[in-house]
Formats: sequence, C-alpha cells, structure tokens
Amino acid sequence: MNTGAIYHRPESEFGYLYTKETMHIRLQVAKNDVAKVELLAGDPYLLDTERWFEQPYEMDFKLQTELFDYYNIEISAKYKRLSYMFKLTGFDGSIVLYTDQGIFPAEETYYLMPNNYFRMPYFHEIDRFKAPDWVKQTVWYQIFPERFANGDQSNDPEGVKDWNPNEVPDRQDFYGGDLQGVIDHLDHLQDLGINGIYFCPIFKANSNHKYDTEDYLHIDPSFGDKEIFKKLVNECHSRGIKVMLDAVFNHMGDTSPQWQDVLKNGKNSRYADWFQINEFPVSYTETNDFEFSNDATYDTFAFTPHMPKLNTANPEVQDFLLNIAEYWIKEFDIDAWRLDVANEVDHHFWKRFRRRCDRLKKDFYILGEIWHSSQSWLQGDEFTAVMNYSYTDAIIGYFVHKNITLDKMVSVINSQLMKYRRQTNQMMFNILDSHDTPRILTVAQDDKDIVKQTMAFTYIQPGVPCLYYGDEYSVTGSMDPDCRRCMPWGIEDQDQDMYAFVKNLIKIRRDNDMELSESDLIWELVDQENGVIELQRGNLKAFFNAGAKAVEFNKDKNILLSNLVNENIVEPKGFIIYLED
Repeated sequence: MNTGAIYHRPESEFGYLYTKETMHIRLQVAKNDVAKVELLAGDPYLLDTERWFEQPYEMDFKLQTELFDYYNIEISAKYKRLSYMFKLTGFDGSIVLYTDQGIFPAEETYYLMPNNYFRMPYFHEIDRFKAPDWVKQTVWYQIFPERFANGDQSNDPEGVKDWNPNEVPDRQDFYGGDLQGVIDHLDHLQDLGINGIYFCPIFKANSNHKYDTEDYLHIDPSFGDKEIFKKLVNECHSRGIKVMLDAVFNHMGDTSPQWQDVLKNGKNSRYADWFQINEFPVSYTETNDFEFSNDATYDTFAFTPHMPKLNTANPEVQDFLLNIAEYWIKEFDIDAWRLDVANEVDHHFWKRFRRRCDRLKKDFYILGEIWHSSQSWLQGDEFTAVMNYSYTDAIIGYFVHKNITLDKMVSVINSQLMKYRRQTNQMMFNILDSHDTPRILTVAQDDKDIVKQTMAFTYIQPGVPCLYYGDEYSVTGSMDPDCRRCMPWGIEDQDQDMYAFVKNLIKIRRDNDMELSESDLIWELVDQENGVIELQRGNLKAFFNAGAKAVEFNKDKNILLSNLVNENIVEPKGFIIYLED
C-alpha cells in the first residue's frame, strides 16, 4: 500500500458539516491501491466504555483522478461531536490505520489511544458553510450593459455609434446600451428560461466596460439612474429573476475624486493611503496601448494605469467599500454581488464583507472572480462560490480545443470537485465564455454542433450555469473587445435554431435543478479510445460521442434533448440527455 498518498485534513473540504446534523468525511488514497476503507468513529468520551471502533462504517468510493481515489461517508453524531480514524485494506493484503498522528498497525493498542483520532470537536452550526437554496435553481445570464440593448437614446454618450451586431467594437467605442434596454427585453430572458441576471458594472465610470469606477454610489448616466434601476430590479423580482451586480473593489478608476485628489496633493492628500502607492508624485509613461504601462509608481490592476489598486487594509477604505455593498442591498434589494479580481484583495476585508452582507440578507450570494484553486476563499466565511474557470477549462479543453484527453478531462473535473465541500460545488458558477474570454462559438471555429455538445455537457454538471448574452443567437467574437459585440435584436441576425436549443437545454436544467445540484456525478463509461462518455446525475443520464466515428446507443430511453442522433446511432459531436425507463 502506498501510505504516502493517504490524506485527510479535518475541518476542511475533507471533513465538514454538510447539514446541521450530518458531517461529510473524505479520504484520499493512491489510485487503484486500496480495496476497502472503513471509518472508525464515535463519541470521544465513550471510547473506552463503548469501544465503538469495533463497529466500523464502510466508506463509499466516489471519484478517481489520474493520481488518487477518493472515498466519502455521511455520518451524524448523537452528541454533536466526533472522533474518527480510518482503517484501510490494500489490494496487496496490508491493513493499516490512518490517524491524526500518522500510520499505525491495525492493533487494539492504537485503537485505544484517544489522541490518535481526528476530531470534529463540536457541530457548530454557525461555522457551517451555508449554501442558499435559490442559487441551485438558477440559470444565470450575463449582461454587458453597454452592448445589450439601447432602450433610451436620450442618455446616449457623446460619439455613440449606430447599433451594429456585426461590427467588431474598438476598446473605446460606445453603442448606447442601457438599463431601459434590459427592461425592454425581460420578456426575451423570461421566454429563454433565465431566472438570474449577472450585470457587469453599472456604476459611474469613464470606460464602456465600467471596471474603472468613478463613483460607486451612482448609476452611470449613460445607463440611466437609480429610479430606472429600482424599476429594473422590481420588474426582475416580479418575474422570479434574481439580480447580481459587479463590485470592483480591487481598484478604482483614475477619474475618481479620490485619485484626482492624490494627483493634486500627492503625499499630502487625505487619500494617499487609500491606494498602493510606491513613490510620489504618482506617474506613468503612456504607451500606444491605452490600457498598458509597466512603469507606474503605484500598483494597478494588471498594468492598466487608469485602475489604481485600493489599499483594502486601510480601515477607511474598508468602511467606504462596505457601506457601498450595504447601500445597494438595502436600497435596491439586490440578491448577489460578483467580486471583480477577488483574489487580489486581502482575506481580512472579504471576511468583513461577508459578515456585512449576511447581516442584511441571509440568503445572499457572493461570487468571487478567481481563475484558480480557491479553497482559501470558500471556507464559509468569505465567498459562496467562484467563477468556475478551472472546471470549464477542462470541458473546453477536451470537447473544443482537443488539447487534452478524455481521461484528463475527467481527472481534472473530479479533482476540482474534491477541492471543495459538496454544498460549495452546488454553488459554483459554470461558464463557457464571458466578457473576459473569446465567445464559445469562435473558440469552436463556428462549429455549432460542438457548441451544442459542450453546452449540454456543462449544463448537467454540478454547479449553476451562466449564459453569456447573445450565445443563444450564435454571437461570435474573439478576445475582448471583440467578445463584447452588440446584441443582435434583428431577426435577420439571429440563429433561431440555436435559440430553440438553448431554451430547451435551460428547461431541462430548471426542471431537474435539485437533482442536478444535489446528486452525485457518476461516470458510467469513460471510453477514451472511442471518445464516448456516459454519465448519471440522479435520474438523469447522458451519452456523448466526442469521437471520430458514429456509435450505437441501445438503451430504452425517454429522450429530453439530443443532437446528431438517428434512432440508435449517435454521430460524432452528438449527444443524448434522457431519463432511463
């Protein structure tokens, strides 16, 4: 047995409260190395008298990666506290105990040592990761407001261009999209089945993307005003649609009054400590790229001199930002914040942010923009979820780019699921494209069948899906700003077949939302040679042919959605989502 691969960490994603009365416990072992894993668990104060280690619980094999196998068990405790260790039987016949103090022989001496056991000292409900149930039932729709719809031409910015969905926008182009335009098209979103809108920033800013905030307490005039935003939120809520705003708290725009005061007064500015300034006076060298300079005397988002980084360790900055977060929740009843560049803001601030939001709305959703492993932010006291780029990168890597194998995709997906608590996985934000990435259809080289297959696979995964505006009409676009084209509202620019497909897919997701959120992901078949995948999510099953040859599918089935299927033949790029009879 490879004992060096055995791993568990208490009070983490390997051991945590799932519900108020139940605990989930995981164990990692080497791949194909262990025949059986048993949990020896009981009350720490009854070890000697009840000898509960003599009645082990067998753990369930769950998922496998290219290196490890994972076992899991759900267990409760009468007195809301638990001691536990693991007994492992290897395929080589060896038997060991894995304990809080290492590996021991499976002998009574070591069973009776109280400090050998891992502990959940008490089931503290206040420490449990809380997952808002409404999120599990949500299909999100991301709107880049400047490009969604121009509903009020009276607020168009100077130099606005004609609305043209076929034009590639420049970085500093304006087309006049606004909040009234969103209100005008809520019927479209409702018909599609959307019940959550994620808005890119809507606050006053100099750019078309609004990630260079000038004033967090005012709607950008080119988008409308607070009255129209309140109307939009009320309209959404009356239709059962949740509203998520984008909070840019890592940095501020250089047109903000705070930064302008720094430019004017230098180190004597009352805002000098609001930013991460390395040298006064602040300066940078302009380049041919408006958004790039690598010699700024202050820290910025990336190398963008127009986005000076905030010093969120400063109590004044913390209070300023927390009051903003509170204002939009209290005054407008928003349901969620998406946090831009969340990984570059300190944990101390995000913990305060979480407490403030929870005080105002207990089922509030906090989504962090993080593109990498995010365990530190997902312990229950900071974010509810993150944008699940790592997960969907694996899906795109296999189905679209074809730069990883099927086995590798499955391994990465399983590894991502094992990084987080089960209730965290239920909240993760699954996207195939966004304002920060090329459009999925462009990545797929305009192959709509691949897009349909990839979307179908993504929408039945753990987590909640998000559709980027226009994907339902086959909008294309490479890296930004091209991926931020105007929404095609003229029927001549719309792909009605894709719209019907996306609408049906969203209906399947919403009709089976709790099943797809709470059931296990079971890989029934992973055939790398032929590119065939069968998977199960509760009563829902799916079959995907990502290979080069047509394959047979001979099961009784109640088909919910399919593509490139002829009777029992599934063509390459084809799939079936079904309920088994």
